[in-house]
Amino acid sequence: MTEGRAILIAAGGTGGHLFPAQALASALSARGVPAELATDERALKYGGNFPARAIHAIPSATPTGAGMLTKARAALVLAGGTLVARALIKKTEPLAVIGFGGYPTVPPLLAAAWLGVPTLLHEQNAVMGRANRFLARRVSVIATGFPTLKSVDDGIRGKTRYTGNPVRPAVVAAAATPFPNFADGRLRVLVTGGSQGARVMADIVPAALALLGDSERQRLRLTQQARGEDKLRVARACAQLNFPVEIAEFFADLPDRIASSHLVIGRAGASTVSELAVIGRPSILVPFPHALDQDQAANAATLAAAGAAEVVPQNEFTPERLAASLRKALADPAPLAAAAAAAKAAGVPDAAERLADLVCEAAGFLRPGAAGEERRTRFS
Repeated sequence: MTEGRAILIAAGGTGGHLFPAQALASALSARGVPAELATDERALKYGGNFPARAIHAIPSATPTGAGMLTKARAALVLAGGTLVARALIKKTEPLAVIGFGGYPTVPPLLAAAWLGVPTLLHEQNAVMGRANRFLARRVSVIATGFPTLKSVDDGIRGKTRYTGNPVRPAVVAAAATPFPNFADGRLRVLVTGGSQGARVMADIVPAALALLGDSERQRLRLTQQARGEDKLRVARACAQLNFPVEIAEFFADLPDRIASSHLVIGRAGASTVSELAVIGRPSILVPFPHALDQDQAANAATLAAAGAAEVVPQNEFTPERLAASLRKALADPAPLAAAAAAAKAAGVPDAAERLADLVCEAAGFLRPGAAGEERRTRFS
């Protein structure tokens, strides 16, 4: 590897893009390959935990708002960001540039393609996002989080390499926890989702509990993630039922909580689906219905096809249906263990290493298709 040069990782906007980027940076660092992060100002607050030797803020905007003036302004910001990224790339001479989706990745990837630097994309979802679709024909390789990438033509599909979605080291560690037994007769349920889009969980879960009998509720243990404004009403509803619940906006040890659960109820973002698979836990997934690309529905379908998840459209996610699912699990928990095994069989715990292989290959210091022992070689 050329001394001092790094891999430039472009990611920003949301944790869904930053978490797999962070996992890749950690995998590269373990090989002695430095990484730098190009992101937007929104994501700078997460930078302290990102394993990069430098973090660069690149102007970015999302050109999908209403009105032509809004779109035009966003396009101008992206054009300016591309010039800033071009200057950065000329100065730092990265070995390769990889983007993780979202419009903050557009300027660095456009600039890298403009300058002839090796370029890659990673698509976390089973349906390619709009920013990645815009960039797809300009990059050399597209790594995919799921075995099948929907809604792309043969030209783009020919560039794809399946790596899986890189997950945090805490997720890989939690995967070593065996599926909990039912020796005490209690069903441990975890409800995830602290975003506004997951408010439906706070609406439905307490109402479903109210439909169960006292003896059934006594056999349930519930942990629920909820936004600040939803925490109080969930707590009040459970208190009226004399039902203990642990509620928080954020669980720092979420992978461990997933591992200690018999059933997880939540949305179907790429990171959530991938973590459920790596840890190996059954789920009831309610895809976010308002996404333009319906990416969560496609993500959830992969686990459902494997026999690892029940997918419930939001308009069918009613207290009555959830209560029926919980009652069924309480009566016969054996299918949950089978679904857990199916989830784990679909997981890719070494996705970060697979992606690091691909990046190193593109950068020119790992032969095409190399893996195994070479995967663990330090490139310094």
